[in-house]
Amino acid sequence: MTHSRALASMHVAALMFGLTGIFGKLAQAGPLAIVLGRAFFAVLALLVFAQIFSRPILLGVTRVRLLQLAGCGLLLGIHWLTFFHAVKIAGVGIATLGFASFPAFVVLLEMLLWKERPSRMDMLKMSLVCAGLVLVAPTFDLNNSATTGLLWAVLSGFCFAAVSVGNRYTSGDLHAVQIACWQNIVILVCLLPFSVGAVADMAPLDWLWIALLGLFCTGLAHGLFVASLSVLKARVASLFFALEPVYGILFAWYLFAEQPTLRMLLGGALIVSALALVQRSPKPA
Repeated sequence: MTHSRALASMHVAALMFGLTGIFGKLAQAGPLAIVLGRAFFAVLALLVFAQIFSRPILLGVTRVRLLQLAGCGLLLGIHWLTFFHAVKIAGVGIATLGFASFPAFVVLLEMLLWKERPSRMDMLKMSLVCAGLVLVAPTFDLNNSATTGLLWAVLSGFCFAAVSVGNRYTSGDLHAVQIACWQNIVILVCLLPFSVGAVADMAPLDWLWIALLGLFCTGLAHGLFVASLSVLKARVASLFFALEPVYGILFAWYLFAEQPTLRMLLGGALIVSALALVQRSPKPA
């Protein structure tokens, strides 16, 4: 892969990640069915990528490593459930910006769990995220669905940060596609007993949206991301994550008439600025 193709692949991956909330909004099914379907189609796509990268998913997976992957998989599943719940009650824009709070939680978790002293840049990221969330919140009334949705989205960001930190310390020598595949398998196994009825009642069009969500926004996007990292530095790749909420808000504005307010735009700009300062590239949503 050339440098120009790697940059193009990163742009496409960022676009796919930004469409996550859009497909969740288009699907009429509930969060449980959406997450189960996403995990199912993602596993199919990631198994294909595992073959492309000549990395069998069982290679290097010990019992201890599998337990670690299972823990991160559970957190990833909670991240998806809370994110899509936020999309349903508050819209794509607020949900995407709330989730984008994860850099601040990464700093906090690494400080609390591994006593890593945050740098001035880390403190700046946290400050930008906190200020951005205050602006994004339409009101501080918990009876307001937008405020409630924002809180669910922030919880989603916390869970994603926990997954990112967990992957950093537990992944070992495993390939990123292996990690993603096993974590999606865990989600699939855990949700299947609770989601059979919801999946059986899904409309045919919902299957289309969820298939696109799993195949493109998870499988293909993750494959492009991993392939691009063979050429691009992680620090450069991380800048593309700042485009995810931008794409999400723009598509929601165009498709669902979710016109952002001036406060939301200002808050979003602060959060995106914090994302642009992330130096360690996290695992995508």
